[in-house]
Amino acid sequence: MHNPSPARTLLSINNYYYPRGGAEVVFLEQNRMLEASGWQVVPFAMHHPLNLPSPWSSYFVEELEFDGSYSPLAKLRRATKVIYSREARTKLRRLLDVVRPDVAHLHNIYHHISPSILSLLSQRQVPTIMTLHDLKIVCPAYKMLAPDGICERCRGGKLGNVVRQRCIKNSLALSSLVYVEAKLHGLLNTYASNVDQFVVPSRFFREKLASWGVPRQKLRYLPNFVEVERYRPAEQAGSYFLYFGRLAPEKGVATLIRAAALAGVDLKIVGAGPEENSCRALAQESGGNVQFLGYLSGSALHDAVRGARAVVLPSEWYENAPMSVLESYALAVPVIGADIGGIPELIRSDETGACFPSGSPEALAVALERFARLSDSAVATMGRAARALVQREFSGDLYQTRLLDLYRELQVPC
Repeated sequence: MHNPSPARTLLSINNYYYPRGGAEVVFLEQNRMLEASGWQVVPFAMHHPLNLPSPWSSYFVEELEFDGSYSPLAKLRRATKVIYSREARTKLRRLLDVVRPDVAHLHNIYHHISPSILSLLSQRQVPTIMTLHDLKIVCPAYKMLAPDGICERCRGGKLGNVVRQRCIKNSLALSSLVYVEAKLHGLLNTYASNVDQFVVPSRFFREKLASWGVPRQKLRYLPNFVEVERYRPAEQAGSYFLYFGRLAPEKGVATLIRAAALAGVDLKIVGAGPEENSCRALAQESGGNVQFLGYLSGSALHDAVRGARAVVLPSEWYENAPMSVLESYALAVPVIGADIGGIPELIRSDETGACFPSGSPEALAVALERFARLSDSAVATMGRAARALVQREFSGDLYQTRLLDLYRELQVPC
């Protein structure tokens, strides 16, 4: 059934095989890009009802979700898979018996596929690269974010803090589970001994991971990309401000709602998540003009972005390299972003947008007021500069060149 060519075969691994979030978009777009240039791309993922079709899906692992309604026994079995999935190793071993990849490129594998597959790739002598979309390899809870805000308590191997702070969904059981997972793979040195190179999409992540002990020589900065020609740019400055993304505490949407009310500007919010009800209540209490558009994607989302004067990214955690910034730029819309994580390195102040101190509704209100007062032509000029920046520094062609250079360094035929 499968007859792979003997060279230029990529084993591309990620938990989900549909565009669930920014990490999946990068994973799928990278696959599409390499297939278009002649590579055979073999995905390895988890079964899911929303997955894209694949001739390789028979090798995918069983679906596993934390919030599934499983029996106690099934939950226990799934918990052991989070730590070390024998199923994933077995399925991948069968796949490697059929396919001989020139390189394996991993994205998000935690909890669903699990790091159990890494030593198998090493045993089969497959050069292995892993893009780090989050901080999981040093922070058991992914985000360096505890219930009381930004958190680096686990630095220096003090992983028990993830249990004490109940960092995973405020659950003692789930937090204990990821503690055991992190402790085991730390003892086994799973990541450092089996991954040849880590790709980091932001300079901030590179520095943060290095400061936590990840060998700097294993960290390669490779920024994300968008195919800008697939985005029709805005033709004129919009009238409202827009947030699009998940409605979760760390995203700072409450700060944005307060700021919009202080500034007296129109705000539209696209997305869904656990904070939706509290955000709606806050919008009503604040008296601001806030419109919730629900979840949008594709052309409907692009239309909403093109109509905006600026997209706002009010994050209050260590963002990596948000695709929302690059996508907004590709649509010729400026971005106002919090000065946290990798956001500031994507924004050229007064050229493609502006930054403000994370968590400050007053400072954000000042930025919103300033953009509201700018002439339409000044805003449109920023939008064009933003699109030009993507074409110049974050294009698909540039990403592919950098990626293939990295593959060649690992002796991969390209």
